[in-house]
Amino acid sequence: MKELRIIGLLITDRIKEAGRTQQILTKYAHVIKSRLGFHEVTEDVCSRIGVVILQLAGTSAECNKLEYELGQIGGLEIQRMVFCL
Repeated sequence: MKELRIIGLLITDRIKEAGRTQQILTKYAHVIKSRLGFHEVTEDVCSRIGVVILQLAGTSAECNKLEYELGQIGGLEIQRMVFCL
């Protein structure tokens, strides 16, 4: 059965974890169909908290590897939605 998987990432310390997170997202770019990221920015401050939403398009095994590697990053929370098609 085919699935549509969306994962949400809450990065609690962007300054500390953004580099490692970006490395993993780049490594698995072939399974990321859509990516949306945002954080609060004002004239005075750039939020340390960020949110990334990913729509994945790879095999279940590839998506699981991506989630596992992201899960190894401290300060990163992952939530998943899976729709069976």
